[in-house]
Amino acid sequence: MPGLADEKQPVPVLEGATRSGQPLTADSVAKALGPALADSRLGPKVSSVVLDLETGDRLYDKSGDTLATPASTIKLSTAAAALVARGSEYRIETKVVAGPNPGEVVIIGGGDVTLSVDGAGAYPGAGKLSDLATQVKTALAGQAVTKVIVDSSLFTGAGTGPGWAPADIGSWVNTVVPLAVDGGRVDPKDPAGEGAKRQPDPAASAGSAFAKLLSTDKVSVVAGKADVGAREYGKVLSPTIGRLVEFALLRSDNVLAEALARQAALGRGKQASFEGAMEGVQEAVAGLGLTPPTGQVDGSGMSPKNQVPASYLGGLFVRAAKPDHPELRYLFTGLPVAGFSGGLDPRYPPTADGTGVVRAKTGTLTGVDALAGVITTKSGRAVVFVVMADASPSFADARPAIDKAAGQLAKL
Repeated sequence: MPGLADEKQPVPVLEGATRSGQPLTADSVAKALGPALADSRLGPKVSSVVLDLETGDRLYDKSGDTLATPASTIKLSTAAAALVARGSEYRIETKVVAGPNPGEVVIIGGGDVTLSVDGAGAYPGAGKLSDLATQVKTALAGQAVTKVIVDSSLFTGAGTGPGWAPADIGSWVNTVVPLAVDGGRVDPKDPAGEGAKRQPDPAASAGSAFAKLLSTDKVSVVAGKADVGAREYGKVLSPTIGRLVEFALLRSDNVLAEALARQAALGRGKQASFEGAMEGVQEAVAGLGLTPPTGQVDGSGMSPKNQVPASYLGGLFVRAAKPDHPELRYLFTGLPVAGFSGGLDPRYPPTADGTGVVRAKTGTLTGVDALAGVITTKSGRAVVFVVMADASPSFADARPAIDKAAGQLAKL
């Protein structure tokens, strides 16, 4: 799977935008969006808001405070919470400590699912098991390793989210664990991308990969728990939370989004479970002065049970643009850019309205199509645009209708 380094470079759609260009009028926005959002391809239930990014003024409202299914646009909420709870520079540790007997080591999952075997995996800058193995060998000073114990006790509760489609588990999303290599992908270069086949037990697979790096002889791999105060043999660090947020948003990485939700929980002193993650998200968002998303039930948006209003997602962007929470800038830098990167790359041809100036998170489930982000209009003004159509008859039809609406707004 291609890493972010392989993406085309987006244009700087936000630079200076909030301070340039005349504010749009509600009338002009309504004339541009009203017909576009009345498109029958979107289905009978459409909610949308347009906000001025600088002032927060609501320029357009179509059922904007009505609960709707956000699909993957809810990753914006998860990302904001993780950034607030942990800070953008925080890195997740994966440690190895002494086991209970000579020759035994314990690898402790700290919540990093982006680990790489040797640096050639799915995530640029990932912590490498090869580095961890080198540290352990040095610490053991020639003593052979006979057993690797995998401690994945950090995450608790159910491993899969409420309402997740069984067919999606093991590909688009997977059992949520605190230790995984390449997001649990069987093949990190699988052209299926985020839909790639996943390991049935990602933590055990990571333990087996680590064991192979420690010895050419057979090393047993078992589940277990580290002793309190056990001697540390080595550790590796994940990319920063800011960088992980960029990965999750640009790629719409469901596995990583669920791991980030657990970081929101841990950063707030909660259990790293679905319930604890949502408590962490709500606390972090409340700390931003926004109404907490009590209808959010997972970190990725894979559950159709998620329910939030379009105005909530719009408010996140307005809040992120303020100078007092600079960590939230990653909500902008991680967004796909129309015609250039992520899920919006193939949706906008070079000559389309919106190419290069629509930067937004996509969302798709059966019957649900959504888009939430920032658009720099032709006049040079940055506006927040959120639309959720959660009774759409066909995503193949609804998606171009949403893209057309964003393009109409970009022309103002």
